[in-house]
Amino acid sequence: MTPPNRLRQLMVRVAHLERRAALVDGLQGRDLSGRDLKGLNFSNANLKGTNLAGADLSGADITQARLIDAYLEGANLEGAVLKEANLYGASLKGADLRGADLFRAIINEVSLKGADLRGANLEGAVLWHANLRGANLRGANLTGADLRWSDLTNSLYDDSTILPPSLSLSQLQSMTKV
Repeated sequence: MTPPNRLRQLMVRVAHLERRAALVDGLQGRDLSGRDLKGLNFSNANLKGTNLAGADLSGADITQARLIDAYLEGANLEGAVLKEANLYGASLKGADLRGADLFRAIINEVSLKGADLRGANLEGAVLWHANLRGANLRGANLTGADLRWSDLTNSLYDDSTILPPSLSLSQLQSMTKV
């Protein structure tokens, strides 16, 4: 038999989780631009079409979240965890993704133009038709990333950048080694 205090604690915890789920699921399509959201847990959240431009999401857990068509231009995602997140069609122009973990994320038809991806983990990520023009990829890990049909013109890389062997010669030649 569960002691009354333990049962009460469990009920409070369940109520808290239900409120959190309702709050996070209620963010789809909302305007959260410029908000301080650092370190928050958005794992498995549906953020489709949400405006997060200029928001501070540094250190946030966005694992397996749906950010389809989300607007994240100029957002701070430094150190954020976006493992297996779906960013299809999102705009991350000029976003700060330094040290972000995008392991196996879906980043198809996304604009990362001028984004800072220094030290980011993009291992196994799918970036079909992604715009990475002028993106900073120094020190990024792109092991196993699929960059088919992506534009890497003037993106920066260095000796510490791990590029996928599947990168085409024309893509490599369009990049700038620093």
